[in-house]
Amino acid sequence: MQVIGVLGGMSWESTQSYYRALNEGVKHALGGFHSAKIVLVSVDFAEIETLQQQGDWDKAGELLASAAQNIERAGADFLLLATNTMHKVAPAIEQAIGISLLHIADATAEQLMQDGITRVGLLGTRFTMEQDFYKARLQDAFGIEVVVPDSAEREAVHRIIFDELCQGKINSDSRERYLEIIDSLHQQGAQAVILGCTEIALLVEQAHTHVPLYDTTALHASRAVARALKG
Repeated sequence: MQVIGVLGGMSWESTQSYYRALNEGVKHALGGFHSAKIVLVSVDFAEIETLQQQGDWDKAGELLASAAQNIERAGADFLLLATNTMHKVAPAIEQAIGISLLHIADATAEQLMQDGITRVGLLGTRFTMEQDFYKARLQDAFGIEVVVPDSAEREAVHRIIFDELCQGKINSDSRERYLEIIDSLHQQGAQAVILGCTEIALLVEQAHTHVPLYDTTALHASRAVARALKG
C-alpha cells in the first residue's frame, strides 16, 4: 500500500472528512483492521484565508509548497491537496516536490465523463467559480461545459462557505438557499452540479435534491484510495 500525503487545514472541517473517507475506503477494500497509510500536514487556515483575500496567491503557493515538501520528506508516495480553491496554486506545489499531485478537478472530471455528463454546474468559493484554474481544466482537458451561478448567487455561496461551513456552522436556511441555486443551475441545462468546495458536502447531500451532485471530497478520496492500493 502506498502512503497518501494529505495537505489539509483549508479548512480542518473538511480535512476530517478526507481522513475518514480515506480510512473507510481502505477498510472497505481490504477488510479487517486495515486503514490508510497517511502523512498529514494541516496548515493554519487563517494565514491562507488572509492571502486569498489579499490576492497574494504567490505567497500562498510558497506556504503550501513548503508544507508539501514536508509531506514528501515524511514518506508520502503522492499528494492530495484537500481543498478545491487552493488548486489555483497547484503548479507551484508540483514544481516544489518530486511526488505527483492527484488533482481534485481530474478526479471529478473522470467520474463526470464516466457518467456521460457534458454540462455541469459548479458551486464553490468565489475564486473557484469566477477564476479559470478549475473551470478551464474541466473544459479544456475533458470537454465538460461549466455553468456557474449569477453574481448574487455566487456571493451567497461564498459567504456561507466562509461565515458558516468553515467554522462548523450548519444552517438549514443556508441549505435551502443552496438547493435553490442548484435548481437554478439545473434549469440552465446543467445535468449535474459539482460541490466544488470541500465543505459544501457538510451542508448539502444527494438526498436533499433530485439533481445529481458530485462531491469532490468523496471523489478525490476514492481516487486516492484506488491509487494507494495499486501501489
